[in-house]
Amino acid sequence: MLASAFLAVSALTGAQNTAEITVHADQGGRLIPKEIYGQFAEHLGTCIYGGIWVGEDSPIPNTNGYRNDVLEALKKLKVPVMRWPGGCFADEYHWRDGIGPREQRPKMVNNNWGGTVEDNSFGTHEFLNLCELLGCEPYISGNVGSGTVEELAKWVEYMTSDGDSPMANLRRQNGREKSWNVKFLGVGNESWGCGGNMRPEYYSDLYRRYATYCRNYDGHRLYKIASGASDYDENWTRVLMERVGGQMNALSLHYYTVPGWSGSKGSATEFNKDEYYWTLAKCLEVEDVIKRHCAIMDQRDPQKRIALFLDEWGTWWDQEPGSIPGHLYQQNTMRDAFVAALSLNVFHKYTDRLKMANIAQVANVLQSMVLTKDEKMVLTPTYHVFEMYNVHQGATYLPLDLKCDTLGITMKPNIRFNEKVPVISATASKDQSGAIHISLTNVDLEKSNEVTINLPSVQAKTVTGRILTSANIDDHNTFDRPDLVTPSKFEGAKWNKGTLKVKLPAKSIVVLELK
Repeated sequence: MLASAFLAVSALTGAQNTAEITVHADQGGRLIPKEIYGQFAEHLGTCIYGGIWVGEDSPIPNTNGYRNDVLEALKKLKVPVMRWPGGCFADEYHWRDGIGPREQRPKMVNNNWGGTVEDNSFGTHEFLNLCELLGCEPYISGNVGSGTVEELAKWVEYMTSDGDSPMANLRRQNGREKSWNVKFLGVGNESWGCGGNMRPEYYSDLYRRYATYCRNYDGHRLYKIASGASDYDENWTRVLMERVGGQMNALSLHYYTVPGWSGSKGSATEFNKDEYYWTLAKCLEVEDVIKRHCAIMDQRDPQKRIALFLDEWGTWWDQEPGSIPGHLYQQNTMRDAFVAALSLNVFHKYTDRLKMANIAQVANVLQSMVLTKDEKMVLTPTYHVFEMYNVHQGATYLPLDLKCDTLGITMKPNIRFNEKVPVISATASKDQSGAIHISLTNVDLEKSNEVTINLPSVQAKTVTGRILTSANIDDHNTFDRPDLVTPSKFEGAKWNKGTLKVKLPAKSIVVLELK
């Protein structure tokens, strides 16, 4: 257990915490890219098979093989972009194995994730058609680790060419006349690790070679993403900015809220108060990671022409007892919901450079949106955060000032900078209709918080809200109790002449709308 590594967490004294926020509604200058709310689907465990795809002949209700319940759930999230087929799987994936008649597709062993057999029944057509059903952008992660330049170049041609070319004609032969609108192309994944164990100097040259042959066809214009660093590997970012620079449209970054990469990571559902607060501190460390990589990018690209994509993030716990080894199936509690909310609040602040984020993963793996078992599906607390927060997609970011109490944490393993965790976290935006949305979190397990929000330049007539909370921080939805953690109406906000008074319950996440 991790508990022995922690000391007690102490809050400022008082029966109730207080906080003050000033929202500068007249200073909004940039949009929150909807792609900050991106998803990630890897051929890992039951993310694809059983999570998204069951096949047309399944007794589970489906549309062309896609689970109806999951489809509807993802549509409600307004998923803007989905990354596929990995992850580590991407650099062992050979796309030709996943096209043509399914009964003729060769099988492979998924060496990265449990050694299970992959039958390739879900391939290029199935993924890109799913994106069309959801109305989201596909983000293809290309095989650089074990693939060839020719292989990736022909995959791009297969997906995006409408000409009389060999790959376009092969696509037509397989039932798709018109090309797909594929914009985002990852040139490799974690090339420093499972994607090839490369040095940044070597990968930089390899990226330039692969990217050269990934061409634009018939009005499509690729947005090419270089495989970036993990956590604090600032040298990787520095080398790629120096050696690749403007030949990439974006550079990726990975950050997981994880206790460590060796030994036990801790249970997803059995944890104590100190472990909960430690998790929030680790989660908030992502802000320092983003700032450091942005600073390096700023040195070479002050105009911010190259975007930063945090295309893997989320919590990583020990997989659930009794689940298949290597499938990374974990439950999802209110603690995970707070990690989602706090992370999104941070991401909004850096969207001058941070243009996409993809949580890992969409179904049945790590910090997922949905969990499935045969014909049953449950929505996780993290799903509810993404659904409540989707009002910020494409809205104008509103800067704010926040004063609140903090929780002090000492002797934290694997935490570098967050000595104190703010009790309150907040973000705000204004949508195209003029409505203002304010998201608030109170991470304190015991105390409510009286929050005063000043909006001096705002004239509003109504305030409404929704709240996500539960009796216990380890509460989670199961197939027997699918609605234990679910949003409800919030009536603890009062508006009066430019000031919003909010009584925020302990361990709660609230989204308010002012009109």
